[in-house]
Amino acid sequence: MRRARPALPVVVVFPIASCLFNSRRGVRLYVAAVAVTVQMSFSKTIIMTSRTSAASFMRAVRVYKFGGPSELKLELDIPIPSPSENQVLIKIYACGVNPVETYMRAGTYPRKPPLPWTPGNDVAGVVEQVGQFVSKFKKGDRVFTCGTITGGYAEYTVASDDRVYPLPENLSYKQGSAIGIPYFTAYRALFHKAHVKAAETVLIHGASGGVGIAACQIARAYGLKVLGTAGTQEGLSLVQKNGAHKTFNHRETGYVDKIKDYTNGQGVDVIIEMLSNVNLSNDLQLLATGGRVAIVGCRGSIEINPRDIMPKESSIIGVAFGTITEEDRLESAAAFFAGMEMGWLKPVVGPEYTLENVAQAHEDIIKGPGTMGKMILAI
Repeated sequence: MRRARPALPVVVVFPIASCLFNSRRGVRLYVAAVAVTVQMSFSKTIIMTSRTSAASFMRAVRVYKFGGPSELKLELDIPIPSPSENQVLIKIYACGVNPVETYMRAGTYPRKPPLPWTPGNDVAGVVEQVGQFVSKFKKGDRVFTCGTITGGYAEYTVASDDRVYPLPENLSYKQGSAIGIPYFTAYRALFHKAHVKAAETVLIHGASGGVGIAACQIARAYGLKVLGTAGTQEGLSLVQKNGAHKTFNHRETGYVDKIKDYTNGQGVDVIIEMLSNVNLSNDLQLLATGGRVAIVGCRGSIEINPRDIMPKESSIIGVAFGTITEEDRLESAAAFFAGMEMGWLKPVVGPEYTLENVAQAHEDIIKGPGTMGKMILAI
């Protein structure tokens, strides 16, 4: 039987080695050459391993115990999550910051997340990887979601494919991160809870923030008479540019009377309330007969007089994004994509922060002087 021919590197190396071994100097040269080769191979292995290792980790904010903003810890070596069969891995470019995330971080929200926890639901970015059964998206698609599974204050997140939506080219990633919770909440408050109708008058009480701007745009597009309040001249201008027919400064003494006068004493049909622990008592004075107050935001308690409700048969309704049904979600999404196509859905991006100063973002969203658009993290 013929012996197998040795591999080319062996045929080449040994003749060279035998020539070198004819002298001491040759031996030293050979040993040096082998050492260099081994070192180069070892260096390549280290570089490749380092690159693979770096590609497996991401920066992400983690909460290990409930408390103040200082409990938001930025870590540099969190493993990048892998999508399961019906999930999408998204490389995040922007993430919205919502007040509810501050309550959850503090441990004061009724639903406490398991720890450690990465906050953030509203993200926009690019699909990095899809699960085995995902057919609606592919790597490189521009998307947004308000249903992250692993959190949005990070460089990557995983979301169920039925909670991910294509992001039109005419909207930036920052605008994409301002769609989710603000627009779903505004639509839910207006239609699913307050059951507004075209030609009714709606007051957006605190209209310059993310949900308020969304409510103004939606209400105006659907034929309502839109009144909006804000606490600064800049805020009032922003609210008017985004759909309000008339604006009022809620920091001015007597603004409630001005709203009554504007409605000829009839009041408003619907109020979308962003700070009910401050405004609810006044809201009840502003309602028309059969009027409804939809409470979106609350940061404490307030005393009201039920007699303000009884004669007008008015209603106080709570709004919670987390209780949305699949049917309501699909309806809302259809309305939003119509708005994107028609051009009236235009998220307004407000203050921008980075992962490094996320604690300041949580301070400002609660204690800041006033909201102007949607607060986001640029990642």
